[in-house]
Amino acid sequence: MSILVGDMLPHGAFQVMGEEGPETIDVTDFFSGKTVLMFAVPGAFTPTCSASHLPGYVVHYDDIKEKGVDEIICLSVNDVFVMNAWDKANNAENLVMAADGLAEFTCSMGLELDISAAKMGIRSRRYAMLVTNGIIQQLWLDEPGEYKVSSAEYVLSQL
Repeated sequence: MSILVGDMLPHGAFQVMGEEGPETIDVTDFFSGKTVLMFAVPGAFTPTCSASHLPGYVVHYDDIKEKGVDEIICLSVNDVFVMNAWDKANNAENLVMAADGLAEFTCSMGLELDISAAKMGIRSRRYAMLVTNGIIQQLWLDEPGEYKVSSAEYVLSQL
């Protein structure tokens, strides 16, 4: 069962690239005391994720921040080195590019997507969520294979 609006994010961790290499970030600590817009993609450097999903959040970063969002985080089931390279390839330095390499955090939320038939294994469903102090305020969850309600443009219209 997937996480719902009103639920507290589960305990867990993800990795980001720090100045001196990979850093592990505790989910509870990261989301504590702030409003965060987190969006997730099935995979870095994949067609829709690279052509539309990530670029939308890069372009609309300031507009989203003006709505009271403290941080914008992009989560993917990729390793921290891939997420760092994807960041650099898309000028996404203002976003937190989070790696959930083993899909542990994604699975703990019930938002995993098994695309083993396409030789991609367990990935994240495409979604966006507004989280305040660790509690989900809004969740925009696309159906598998779709890219609609998790787009930066749609989310911005709902904030």
